[in-house]
Amino acid sequence: MGAAPSTPRLGEVGAASPGAAEQMFAALVGGKAYPISSEFWRQLLELPLTLQWPRERVLQACHAFAQNNYTTKHLAKILIHLVWCLDECTSASSVSYSTYRKAINAAYISSIFLKFIIENAKADNWQELSLDIDKDEKGMENFPSDQNVEYFLMKGVLNYIGSVDVSPESCYLHHELLNLMLVLMSTQLCSGPSPEPKDVHPFIDAAMLQESSIVTSVVQKLLLTFVRRPQIPVNGSHAVFSDDGGPGVLQRVGSAAANFVLLPYYTFNYLVSANAEGASSQLADNSLLVLLVLIHYRKCISTNESIPTDSVYMSDSDASVKDTPAFHENPYCKALNNANDIQFDRNDVEGNAQNGPVVRLSFASLFDALGTCLKDESSVLLLYSLVHGNCNFQEYVLVRTDLDTLLMPILEMLYNASRKTSNQIYMLLIILLILSQDSTFNASVHKLVLPSVPWYQERLMHQTSLGSLMVVILIRTIKYNLSKLRDVYLHTNCLAILANMGPHVHRLSAYASQRLVSLFDMLSRKYAKLAELKNDKALKVISDQIETDIISDDMSTELHIYTDFLRIVLEIINAILTYALPRNPEVVYAILHRQEVFEPFKNHPRFNELLENIYTVLDFFNSRMDMQQLEGEWSVDKVLELINKNCRSWRGEGMKMFTQLRFTYEQESHPEEFFIPYAWRLILSRGFSFNPGAINLFPVEIHVDDAPSGVQKV
Repeated sequence: MGAAPSTPRLGEVGAASPGAAEQMFAALVGGKAYPISSEFWRQLLELPLTLQWPRERVLQACHAFAQNNYTTKHLAKILIHLVWCLDECTSASSVSYSTYRKAINAAYISSIFLKFIIENAKADNWQELSLDIDKDEKGMENFPSDQNVEYFLMKGVLNYIGSVDVSPESCYLHHELLNLMLVLMSTQLCSGPSPEPKDVHPFIDAAMLQESSIVTSVVQKLLLTFVRRPQIPVNGSHAVFSDDGGPGVLQRVGSAAANFVLLPYYTFNYLVSANAEGASSQLADNSLLVLLVLIHYRKCISTNESIPTDSVYMSDSDASVKDTPAFHENPYCKALNNANDIQFDRNDVEGNAQNGPVVRLSFASLFDALGTCLKDESSVLLLYSLVHGNCNFQEYVLVRTDLDTLLMPILEMLYNASRKTSNQIYMLLIILLILSQDSTFNASVHKLVLPSVPWYQERLMHQTSLGSLMVVILIRTIKYNLSKLRDVYLHTNCLAILANMGPHVHRLSAYASQRLVSLFDMLSRKYAKLAELKNDKALKVISDQIETDIISDDMSTELHIYTDFLRIVLEIINAILTYALPRNPEVVYAILHRQEVFEPFKNHPRFNELLENIYTVLDFFNSRMDMQQLEGEWSVDKVLELINKNCRSWRGEGMKMFTQLRFTYEQESHPEEFFIPYAWRLILSRGFSFNPGAINLFPVEIHVDDAPSGVQKV
C-alpha cells in the first residue's frame, strides 16, 4: 500500500484490470502527492469500482490515507475534483455517463476517508482533514481566491442538490451526495450536547454561509424529494455501472454483498436494501434526514465576539444581554419557516411580502406525504418543525376537512406507546397540543365521524368521532405513563390537550365520557394513597431526621403534582358542563353513574369551587330522576332518555363561570440541546454507523454481541 512511483497506467479506456485498480488506490492512500492537475485524478475517478476488499484492508487503507494526507492533501484535492465534476453535471445540457461516474466515484471515495478521519480525529479543530491547499498550485487558477475548500465544497454539493431534479440518470449521484452530506455534518456527533462557541464544524458552518438562493433551493428540493419519493432502480441495468454493462460501483445499492472497495457493509449498512420497496424511499428518507440536521443546527456565538453587522447569519435578539449565549440565525430553518403553498397567489400577500427567494411547494402534497409517512419518526419531527415554525403550513392544516389523514397515524402511534421511544411520544403530543390551541380544530375533530378504528383492540369502535377517539387515546396515554414512565411532563401535555378541547366537546361518545370520569377516579385514588403515606410518615419517629425531611419533601412535591392534575381534570369536566352540556348527554350520564368518586373532595380547598358546578348538574338531574314516576328499575336507555329530555331544558342556572383553561406550547429556552441529539439519534437508528467512542453528543449503548463491527445501537 506504499506510494506509486508514477501515475499508474490503466491502458485502454474501460479496460481497468484489478491489478491496475489496486495500484491506483495504493497511490491515492500513499505518501506521494499528486498535483491537482495530474492525470491521476481523471483515471482514478473513471475507474469502475468493482474491487472487493475485506474490512481489515479497508481500515489499513484509511489509516494510510489519514497519515499521509497531512502532506499529500489528497482529501482536499478529491473534494475539489468532486465540485468540478458536479459543475460538469449541472452546466452541460446532456450529461454523459462517464461524467456521472466521475462525480459518483468522487463523492463515494471522499465519504469513506472523510468519515474515517472525523471518527478518529484527536483535535477539536479538525486539523487532520488538512484542507488548507496551495492556491498557487498549477490547476488551481480558477479556484475562487476568497473561498476555502469547505465553502467551495458545500457550495458545489448544495448547488447540485438544489438545482438538479432527481431523474433515473441522476438518482445515483443524488444518493451519494446525500450520504456525503451526512458524513460532512457528522462532526456534530463528536461535540457535547450543548453547543459552545469553541465548537468547530467546518462543513455545516460553511453550509450556513451559503447564498440565500442556494439555501432556499436546497430546502425546497429536499422537501420535494421527501414528498415525491423517487425510486432508485434496484437491479436495473445502467450504463454508469461500467462500460461493458457489467456490475460497477453502484452494484452495492441493490446487492446484499458485504464488501465493496472502500465501502464494506459495516460503514453504511443502510445503503444496502434487500428489496425494491425498501430502496424506493431511500432518497426521500435521506433527504429528510439531511434536512432535519440542517434546520436544527445552531451555531453558538459569544456576545463578546465581534461580528459584522451585515452578517446574514447573525441573530442579535440576545445581543443586549452581556455574556448570555446567543446563536447565529439558521438560514435553513428560516427558509422552512417561511415556506409557502404553491397555490398561494404570489400577488395576494396582504403586505407580508418576503424579501428574497421563498420555498414554494404544494402543501396538499406535503400534507398527504406526511400522513402516509408518520409512522417514521423522522417524519414526525418534520411535522413538528412545520406546525411549530411555519404559520402558513399550520393554518393550512387547520382548515383541512380531512384531519384524520394526520391525526389517525398520530393516535395509532400513541395507542402503541409501549413500542415507541419517549422522544417520539413527546413529539406526537406536542403536535396535538399546538393544533389544540385553535378553537376551529377542536370543533372540527368532533364533527368528523370515523366509520371504524381497526387498530383499537379493547373494544369495537363504530361511528365514533375523531374528537372522542382523541379523548380516549390521550387518557389511555396518561394511564400508560402512570404505570410505566411516570413522566410529569407527559401527563401535563396530555391534560393540556384535553383542557383545550374541553369547551368545544360535541357529542362525546359514551366510552370517552366513561374514560374521562375514570381518569379522575384513578388520579384520586393515587392522590389518596400518597396523602395516606405522607400522614403515616409524619406519625413515625425516625432517628435520622434529615432522611425523614427528604422523604417528606419528595412526597409533598408528588402530592402537589397530583393535586394539580386532579384540578385540571375537574376543570375539563367543568368546561364541558358549563359550555357544552346540552350537546353531551353521555358526559352527564357518566358523572351521574360515578358520582360517588367526587364525594371525598367536596370540601377540599383546591377543588370545592369546581365541584360546586358538578354538584349543581348532579342535583338538577338527580331531582329530575326522583320526580320521574317509573315502574321497575332504571335502565341505561331510560336514564339517557331522561337526560336527553332534560338537557333541552337546561339553562345553566346556578353555574359559576370560570375562565377557560387554555394551554399553549412554548419551546424550551435551549431547544438545540434536545433537537440536535434527537436528529442524530434518528440518523444512527437508520443504519448510519459511527465510531461509538467518538460520540459525545449523547450516551451510546453498545451491544457487542448483536451489532456488526463498527455499528452501535442507540
